[in-house]
Amino acid sequence: MSLVLNVLEQGLLFALVSIGVYITYKILDFPDLSVDGTFPLGAAVCAALLANGVNPILSVFVSLAAGAVAGCITGLLHVKLKIDSLMSGILVMIGLYSINLRIMGKSNSPLFNFGNIFKSFELNVGELRLAPIIIILAFVIVAKIIMDLFLKTKRGFLLIATGDNEQVVTSLGINKDNVKIMALMISNGLVALAGGLTAQYQGFSDVGMGTGVVVMGLASVIIGVSVFQKMSFVKATSLAIFGAIIYKAVVAIALQLGLSPNDLKLITAVIVIIALAANNKGGIFKRKKVMKGGVLANAESKGTV
Repeated sequence: MSLVLNVLEQGLLFALVSIGVYITYKILDFPDLSVDGTFPLGAAVCAALLANGVNPILSVFVSLAAGAVAGCITGLLHVKLKIDSLMSGILVMIGLYSINLRIMGKSNSPLFNFGNIFKSFELNVGELRLAPIIIILAFVIVAKIIMDLFLKTKRGFLLIATGDNEQVVTSLGINKDNVKIMALMISNGLVALAGGLTAQYQGFSDVGMGTGVVVMGLASVIIGVSVFQKMSFVKATSLAIFGAIIYKAVVAIALQLGLSPNDLKLITAVIVIIALAANNKGGIFKRKKVMKGGVLANAESKGTV
Protein backbone atom coordinates (compact mmCIF):
# COMPACT_ATOMS: atom_id res chain seq x y z
CA MET A 1 0.00 0.00 0.00
CA SER A 2 2.87 2.36 0.80
CA LEU A 3 4.28 1.73 -2.69
CA VAL A 4 0.97 2.68 -4.32
CA LEU A 5 0.77 5.83 -2.21
CA ASN A 6 4.35 6.75 -3.13
CA VAL A 7 3.64 6.26 -6.84
CA LEU A 8 0.54 8.44 -6.63
CA GLU A 9 2.45 11.18 -4.79
CA GLN A 10 5.30 11.25 -7.30
CA GLY A 11 2.95 10.87 -10.25
CA LEU A 12 0.77 13.78 -9.15
CA LEU A 13 3.83 15.93 -8.48
CA PHE A 14 5.06 15.24 -11.98
CA ALA A 15 1.59 15.82 -13.41
CA LEU A 16 2.21 19.56 -13.11
CA VAL A 17 5.27 19.15 -15.33
CA SER A 18 3.26 17.08 -17.80
CA ILE A 19 0.59 19.75 -18.10
CA GLY A 20 3.28 22.34 -18.75
CA VAL A 21 4.97 20.19 -21.38
CA TYR A 22 1.58 19.50 -22.99
CA ILE A 23 0.99 23.23 -23.44
CA THR A 24 4.25 23.86 -25.31
CA TYR A 25 4.77 20.62 -27.22
CA LYS A 26 1.26 19.49 -28.05
CA ILE A 27 -0.78 22.69 -28.20
CA LEU A 28 1.77 25.35 -29.17
CA ASP A 29 4.05 22.96 -31.11
CA PHE A 30 7.08 24.59 -29.46
CA PRO A 31 10.00 22.31 -28.43
CA ASP A 32 10.86 24.01 -25.15
CA LEU A 33 14.00 22.57 -23.56
CA SER A 34 14.18 25.31 -20.95
CA VAL A 35 11.97 23.02 -18.84
CA ASP A 36 15.12 21.17 -17.79
CA GLY A 37 16.29 24.42 -16.21
CA THR A 38 13.04 25.79 -14.79
CA PHE A 39 12.29 22.63 -12.78
CA PRO A 40 15.46 22.98 -10.65
CA LEU A 41 14.94 26.77 -10.70
CA GLY A 42 11.67 26.29 -8.83
CA ALA A 43 13.41 23.95 -6.38
CA ALA A 44 16.36 26.35 -5.90
CA VAL A 45 14.13 29.38 -5.28
CA CYS A 46 11.97 27.42 -2.86
CA ALA A 47 15.04 26.10 -0.98
CA ALA A 48 16.58 29.54 -0.68
CA LEU A 49 13.35 31.04 0.63
CA LEU A 50 12.78 28.25 3.15
CA ALA A 51 16.35 28.66 4.41
CA ASN A 52 15.53 32.31 5.07
CA GLY A 53 12.36 31.56 6.99
CA VAL A 54 9.81 32.37 4.29
CA ASN A 55 6.41 30.69 4.50
CA PRO A 56 6.47 27.34 2.62
CA ILE A 57 3.25 28.05 0.70
CA LEU A 58 4.47 31.49 -0.36
CA SER A 59 7.76 29.88 -1.41
CA VAL A 60 6.14 27.62 -4.00
CA PHE A 61 4.21 30.50 -5.53
CA VAL A 62 7.41 32.55 -5.77
CA SER A 63 8.90 29.51 -7.51
CA LEU A 64 5.99 29.61 -9.96
CA ALA A 65 6.67 33.30 -10.65
CA ALA A 66 10.39 32.60 -11.19
CA GLY A 67 9.53 29.89 -13.71
CA ALA A 68 7.17 32.24 -15.52
CA VAL A 69 9.98 34.82 -15.82
CA ALA A 70 12.29 32.15 -17.27
CA GLY A 71 9.59 31.16 -19.77
CA CYS A 72 9.18 34.82 -20.72
CA ILE A 73 12.91 35.05 -21.45
CA THR A 74 12.71 31.97 -23.68
CA GLY A 75 9.83 33.57 -25.55
CA LEU A 76 11.62 36.90 -25.94
CA LEU A 77 14.73 35.21 -27.32
CA HIS A 78 12.56 33.49 -29.90
CA VAL A 79 10.14 36.24 -30.95
CA LYS A 80 12.29 39.34 -30.49
CA LEU A 81 15.78 38.15 -31.32
CA LYS A 82 14.49 35.61 -33.88
CA ILE A 83 16.46 32.76 -32.33
CA ASP A 84 15.26 29.27 -33.24
CA SER A 85 12.73 27.86 -30.77
CA LEU A 86 14.88 24.85 -29.93
CA MET A 87 18.00 26.97 -29.45
CA SER A 88 16.11 29.50 -27.30
CA GLY A 89 15.17 26.78 -24.85
CA ILE A 90 18.70 25.38 -24.81
CA LEU A 91 20.23 28.81 -24.11
CA VAL A 92 17.86 29.48 -21.21
CA MET A 93 18.43 25.98 -19.83
CA ILE A 94 22.22 26.49 -19.88
CA GLY A 95 21.95 29.93 -18.32
CA LEU A 96 19.65 28.70 -15.57
CA TYR A 97 22.23 26.14 -14.44
CA SER A 98 24.53 28.92 -13.27
CA ILE A 99 21.63 30.96 -11.90
CA ASN A 100 20.41 28.01 -9.85
CA LEU A 101 23.89 27.57 -8.38
CA ARG A 102 23.92 31.26 -7.50
CA ILE A 103 20.53 31.05 -5.81
CA MET A 104 21.40 28.03 -3.67
CA GLY A 105 25.06 28.92 -3.16
CA LYS A 106 26.00 25.27 -3.70
CA SER A 107 25.03 22.32 -5.85
CA ASN A 108 22.85 20.64 -3.21
CA SER A 109 20.75 22.25 -0.50
CA PRO A 110 19.23 19.99 2.22
CA LEU A 111 15.92 21.14 3.68
CA PHE A 112 15.29 18.63 6.44
CA ASN A 113 15.83 21.21 9.18
CA PHE A 114 13.33 23.68 7.75
CA GLY A 115 9.56 23.69 7.81
CA ASN A 116 7.64 22.78 4.68
CA ILE A 117 4.10 22.33 3.44
CA PHE A 118 4.08 18.62 4.19
CA LYS A 119 4.96 19.18 7.84
CA SER A 120 2.09 21.64 8.28
CA PHE A 121 -0.35 19.01 9.48
CA GLU A 122 -0.40 15.31 10.20
CA LEU A 123 -2.99 12.86 8.89
CA ASN A 124 -2.02 9.25 9.40
CA VAL A 125 -3.88 6.00 8.87
CA GLY A 126 -1.84 3.34 10.58
CA GLU A 127 1.69 3.77 9.27
CA LEU A 128 0.57 5.65 6.16
CA ARG A 129 1.06 9.43 6.00
CA LEU A 130 -1.82 10.87 3.98
CA ALA A 131 -0.95 14.55 4.36
CA PRO A 132 1.45 14.67 1.36
CA ILE A 133 -0.96 13.05 -1.11
CA ILE A 134 -3.81 15.35 -0.04
CA ILE A 135 -1.68 18.50 -0.37
CA ILE A 136 -0.22 17.47 -3.74
CA LEU A 137 -3.65 16.45 -5.04
CA ALA A 138 -5.06 19.83 -4.01
CA PHE A 139 -2.38 21.67 -6.02
CA VAL A 140 -2.94 19.45 -9.07
CA ILE A 141 -6.73 19.81 -8.98
CA VAL A 142 -6.52 23.60 -8.69
CA ALA A 143 -3.98 23.76 -11.55
CA LYS A 144 -6.16 21.50 -13.71
CA ILE A 145 -9.33 23.51 -13.10
CA ILE A 146 -7.58 26.79 -13.85
CA MET A 147 -6.07 25.42 -17.07
CA ASP A 148 -9.39 23.92 -18.20
CA LEU A 149 -11.13 27.23 -17.66
CA PHE A 150 -8.31 29.15 -19.35
CA LEU A 151 -8.40 26.99 -22.47
CA LYS A 152 -12.08 27.85 -22.87
CA THR A 153 -11.40 31.59 -22.85
CA LYS A 154 -10.57 33.78 -25.84
CA ARG A 155 -6.87 33.70 -24.97
CA GLY A 156 -7.03 29.93 -24.65
CA PHE A 157 -8.50 29.55 -28.13
CA LEU A 158 -5.86 31.95 -29.47
CA LEU A 159 -3.19 29.71 -27.97
CA ILE A 160 -4.66 26.68 -29.70
CA ALA A 161 -5.03 28.60 -32.96
CA THR A 162 -1.42 29.80 -32.82
CA GLY A 163 -0.23 26.22 -32.52
CA ASP A 164 -2.42 25.18 -35.44
CA ASN A 165 -1.82 28.03 -37.88
CA GLU A 166 0.13 31.19 -37.01
CA GLN A 167 -0.82 32.89 -40.28
CA VAL A 168 -4.52 32.70 -39.50
CA VAL A 169 -3.97 34.27 -36.09
CA THR A 170 -1.90 37.07 -37.64
CA SER A 171 -4.58 37.71 -40.26
CA LEU A 172 -7.05 38.29 -37.43
CA GLY A 173 -4.91 41.16 -36.18
CA ILE A 174 -3.63 39.21 -33.17
CA ASN A 175 0.03 39.40 -32.14
CA LYS A 176 1.07 35.75 -32.22
CA ASP A 177 4.35 36.58 -30.48
CA ASN A 178 2.53 37.65 -27.33
CA VAL A 179 0.54 34.42 -27.39
CA LYS A 180 3.74 32.37 -27.57
CA ILE A 181 5.31 34.26 -24.69
CA MET A 182 2.15 33.79 -22.62
CA ALA A 183 2.13 30.03 -23.28
CA LEU A 184 5.80 29.68 -22.35
CA MET A 185 5.26 31.62 -19.14
CA ILE A 186 2.34 29.39 -18.14
CA SER A 187 4.21 26.21 -19.03
CA ASN A 188 7.44 27.05 -17.23
CA GLY A 189 5.52 28.48 -14.28
CA LEU A 190 3.81 25.13 -13.78
CA VAL A 191 7.10 23.28 -14.14
CA ALA A 192 8.81 25.52 -11.58
CA LEU A 193 5.84 25.06 -9.23
CA ALA A 194 6.37 21.31 -9.51
CA GLY A 195 10.08 21.84 -8.78
CA GLY A 196 9.32 23.83 -5.63
CA LEU A 197 6.86 21.23 -4.37
CA THR A 198 9.27 18.40 -5.21
CA ALA A 199 12.07 20.07 -3.24
CA GLN A 200 9.83 20.28 -0.17
CA TYR A 201 8.53 16.74 -0.70
CA GLN A 202 11.94 15.06 -0.99
CA GLY A 203 13.70 17.34 1.50
CA PHE A 204 16.44 18.77 -0.70
CA SER A 205 17.14 20.78 -3.83
CA ASP A 206 19.81 19.75 -6.31
CA VAL A 207 21.09 21.68 -9.31
CA GLY A 208 20.97 18.53 -11.44
CA MET A 209 17.46 17.45 -10.56
CA GLY A 210 16.09 18.82 -13.84
CA THR A 211 18.13 16.58 -16.10
CA GLY A 212 15.81 14.72 -18.45
CA VAL A 213 12.64 16.33 -17.07
CA VAL A 214 11.44 17.38 -20.53
CA VAL A 215 11.83 13.81 -21.82
CA MET A 216 9.95 12.39 -18.84
CA GLY A 217 7.26 15.00 -19.34
CA LEU A 218 6.94 14.02 -22.98
CA ALA A 219 6.79 10.36 -21.98
CA SER A 220 3.91 11.14 -19.62
CA VAL A 221 2.02 13.09 -22.28
CA ILE A 222 2.55 10.38 -24.88
CA ILE A 223 1.38 7.66 -22.49
CA GLY A 224 -1.68 9.64 -21.45
CA VAL A 225 -2.76 10.37 -25.01
CA SER A 226 -1.96 6.81 -26.14
CA VAL A 227 -4.02 5.13 -23.43
CA PHE A 228 -6.98 7.51 -23.36
CA GLN A 229 -7.03 8.98 -26.89
CA LYS A 230 -10.29 7.20 -27.78
CA MET A 231 -12.06 8.73 -24.79
CA SER A 232 -13.04 12.07 -26.30
CA PHE A 233 -14.69 13.19 -23.05
CA VAL A 234 -11.34 13.15 -21.19
CA LYS A 235 -9.78 16.61 -21.14
CA ALA A 236 -6.19 17.32 -22.15
CA THR A 237 -5.13 18.15 -18.61
CA SER A 238 -6.53 14.83 -17.40
CA LEU A 239 -4.52 13.00 -20.09
CA ALA A 240 -1.34 14.62 -18.80
CA ILE A 241 -2.16 13.76 -15.18
CA PHE A 242 -3.04 10.12 -15.90
CA GLY A 243 0.02 9.77 -18.11
CA ALA A 244 2.33 11.04 -15.35
CA ILE A 245 0.88 8.57 -12.84
CA ILE A 246 1.18 5.66 -15.27
CA TYR A 247 4.75 6.66 -16.12
CA LYS A 248 5.78 6.75 -12.45
CA ALA A 249 4.00 3.43 -11.88
CA VAL A 250 5.94 1.78 -14.74
CA VAL A 251 9.22 3.12 -13.36
CA ALA A 252 8.36 1.89 -9.86
CA ILE A 253 7.50 -1.57 -11.19
CA ALA A 254 10.78 -1.68 -13.12
CA LEU A 255 12.72 -0.86 -9.95
CA GLN A 256 10.76 -3.46 -7.98
CA LEU A 257 11.74 -6.05 -10.56
CA GLY A 258 15.38 -5.44 -9.69
CA LEU A 259 16.56 -2.85 -12.20
CA SER A 260 19.14 -0.41 -10.94
CA PRO A 261 18.18 3.26 -10.29
CA ASN A 262 21.05 4.05 -12.68
CA ASP A 263 18.88 2.63 -15.46
CA LEU A 264 16.06 5.15 -14.97
CA LYS A 265 17.00 7.18 -18.06
CA LEU A 266 17.16 3.99 -20.13
CA ILE A 267 13.76 2.96 -18.77
CA THR A 268 12.38 6.36 -19.78
CA ALA A 269 13.79 6.00 -23.30
CA VAL A 270 12.27 2.53 -23.67
CA ILE A 271 8.87 3.77 -22.42
CA VAL A 272 8.88 6.62 -24.95
CA ILE A 273 9.88 4.28 -27.80
CA ILE A 274 7.13 1.80 -26.94
CA ALA A 275 4.49 4.54 -26.62
CA LEU A 276 5.48 6.14 -29.92
CA ALA A 277 5.61 2.80 -31.73
CA ALA A 278 2.17 1.91 -30.40
CA ASN A 279 0.89 5.24 -31.67
CA ASN A 280 1.74 4.74 -35.32
CA LYS A 281 5.35 5.91 -35.13
CA GLY A 282 4.73 9.22 -33.43
CA GLY A 283 1.45 10.12 -35.07
CA ILE A 284 0.45 11.66 -31.76
CA PHE A 285 2.35 14.85 -32.58
CA LYS A 286 1.11 15.26 -36.14
CA ARG A 287 -1.23 18.18 -36.61
CA LYS A 288 -4.82 17.13 -37.09
CA LYS A 289 -6.74 18.28 -40.14
CA VAL A 290 -9.14 21.08 -39.38
CA MET A 291 -12.64 20.12 -40.46
CA LYS A 292 -15.86 22.04 -39.91
CA GLY A 293 -15.65 24.53 -37.12
CA GLY A 294 -12.00 25.46 -37.73
CA VAL A 295 -10.13 26.09 -34.52
CA LEU A 296 -13.07 24.97 -32.39
CA ALA A 297 -13.12 21.54 -34.04
CA ASN A 298 -9.39 21.16 -33.54
CA ALA A 299 -9.72 22.26 -29.92
CA GLU A 300 -12.33 19.55 -29.38
CA SER A 301 -10.02 16.97 -30.96
CA LYS A 302 -7.37 17.90 -28.40
CA GLY A 303 -9.76 17.48 -25.51
CA THR A 304 -9.52 21.14 -24.49
CA VAL A 305 -13.26 21.74 -24.77
